[in-house]
Amino acid sequence: MGNLKKELTKMGVTDNVLRSRMLEFVKQEGKHLTDEQILSLLQDFIAHPEQYKQHQNPRWRALAELLSPEETTVHYHELRENPLPYSVFGRGLIDPPAFWQMETAMRLPVTVAGALMPDAHAGYGLPVGGVLATRNAVLPYAVGLDIGCRMSLTLLDAPGDHICNHHGRIEKALWDNTAFGMEGVLPFKQYHPLFDREEWRTIPVLKKLRDKAIRQLGTSGGGNHFVDICEVHLDADNPLTLAVGSYTAILSHSGSRGLGAAIAEHFTAIAKAQCRLPREAGPFAWLDLDSEEGEMYWRCMEIAGEYSAVCHELIHRNVAQGMRLQPLANVNNHHNFAWRETLADGSEVIVHRKGATPAHAGELGIIPANMTDAGLLVTGLGCEEALCSASHGAGRAMSRQDARNSFSRYALNRQLAQRGITLLGGSTEEAPEAYKSIDEVLSASKQLIKVVGRIHPKIVRMNNE
Repeated sequence: MGNLKKELTKMGVTDNVLRSRMLEFVKQEGKHLTDEQILSLLQDFIAHPEQYKQHQNPRWRALAELLSPEETTVHYHELRENPLPYSVFGRGLIDPPAFWQMETAMRLPVTVAGALMPDAHAGYGLPVGGVLATRNAVLPYAVGLDIGCRMSLTLLDAPGDHICNHHGRIEKALWDNTAFGMEGVLPFKQYHPLFDREEWRTIPVLKKLRDKAIRQLGTSGGGNHFVDICEVHLDADNPLTLAVGSYTAILSHSGSRGLGAAIAEHFTAIAKAQCRLPREAGPFAWLDLDSEEGEMYWRCMEIAGEYSAVCHELIHRNVAQGMRLQPLANVNNHHNFAWRETLADGSEVIVHRKGATPAHAGELGIIPANMTDAGLLVTGLGCEEALCSASHGAGRAMSRQDARNSFSRYALNRQLAQRGITLLGGSTEEAPEAYKSIDEVLSASKQLIKVVGRIHPKIVRMNNE
């Protein structure tokens, strides 16, 4: 129907976005209709959109919603006069802004409990290293932009000295099978059954992001994201059922790429429009999990978390194949996520861990240090005061800008050479001195975790920044 655009204008549809969506609707749904039937249907849609909102066809419902959107209910909330008490681990390691942010979070009317981990530092909204339990509410900015950012460690069927003996092959495996940053894509195509899930077809924000997510599959972000080839030393009481000793391993840190960031921004805008808070608490806007928007965010968050896990799975598979080695065991854990959990008093809450590792009793986790010092393979001790959480790393001791201004690439390369570590890519922003001491973080974590292995970086691959 060549003149449909003009006909829609005559009907009063002058908004370009709406007109475009109606033209797309006709293209999909009007294949077996005459021109007169199409015009009649669209006129009826415009005049009576409400009667189509319960239609069995989701495209009809979506168009009806565009023509007659539900009014957004805005809720105004006051903060508690005083913050609820919260637990702090490693107080002397944490900068003052992180405390200010945490205290604001503890004044929210939906907050139940909270904790700060030893690696905590200021972020946006909830501090990095902050843990927050809420009542039936999810805060997009207490989860964070990089939804489902995670650590993954795969032990391979070779001893630790394999790295030194096959250094060239390992470097090539990293260069050929990893990609970093906003434009990072791999030179070969990949796919995963995750993309067959119905959410990619039925949730508009996911539908729009699907192609980009497929393009970035099996890649990593910039900043402190990495893929390392490490030497892992397992203790006698490790729960992996592997012999004590030294293993070659792959360790990776990254999240849900552009997918998670877009989901976070989309639902944060919705939360801020619906949940009005005093200015200082604006980033803590939440979504009620009984609302359609809250339920939709939760589904998107879970998809982003699964996507992050799949990316790590593919990174480890591809790099291991390039190294001609087989996996023996894998340990992985999310941070930047929210979980439904039950507190010791029996209350059901939503626990947000922004840059914090789940550490329930016996739960395996990974706490990296920096590109020169050994990270930790740990089991959780289930500390209730910490909401069963631990640090997700050593934590930054200085900002990225300060690190750039403080360290030269020449000095960084010399330091790495002295430690026998190869850096592929990377920047002075990630210099070891930009991070807190992992030993100090560990000392403040005695109630939270037990160390069962040490992870020594040998070849570090990061973004070419």
